[in-house]
Amino acid sequence: MKPMRSATLFLAASLSVTLLAGCSVLGSKQRDPVTIYAPEVKVAADPAWPSVAWQLSVSKPTAARIVDSARISVRPVPGELQVYKGVSWSQPSTDLVETTVLRALEDSGKIPAVARAGSGVRADYKLVMDLRRYEADYAGNAVPAATIELTAKLLHATDQRIVASRTFLQAEPAAGTEVVQVAAAFDRALEKVGSQLVGWVLTTGEADARAKR
Repeated sequence: MKPMRSATLFLAASLSVTLLAGCSVLGSKQRDPVTIYAPEVKVAADPAWPSVAWQLSVSKPTAARIVDSARISVRPVPGELQVYKGVSWSQPSTDLVETTVLRALEDSGKIPAVARAGSGVRADYKLVMDLRRYEADYAGNAVPAATIELTAKLLHATDQRIVASRTFLQAEPAAGTEVVQVAAAFDRALEKVGSQLVGWVLTTGEADARAKR
């Protein structure tokens, strides 16, 4: 099947697209309107997170081309990846993850400075990430789960020493098969991954900083 052609974009309040077999979730030849989902994920700071004195740079996650996309991917059966028809994210998945992590760290009030890599901030530590999965996965169930798999490495900025690495995997079941329900599940999954990642970065980085002191 051929990839989705460009379509006139517009924002819509609701969507009634249902997941059907075969090409119903894939792009079509018609110039159908597209509903854009723009997640605004807010991660609540955990009081248990340590307050730190060091600064952090965050690199945009790397990802395979099929993952680093604004299209909303769905895996109806193992070994088969499709995309929902007539919908997209407002940004590629790697941008959604990067924005969520940066905002969560900034809003936490636990770190004096955090910025994107290359912004000019003199960082003590650097966070690099690889986004392995960002898809709705049926996994043999009646409804899909918003599945995010993210590998993170925390590096000391001066000598590029790997302080620690960890893989985060979150599968958040959707309330149903409609795309609006799947998108809501992605919001919840991204919030949980963001919280786990930020807590890990602050705790791990602070343990290393104290050991050095």
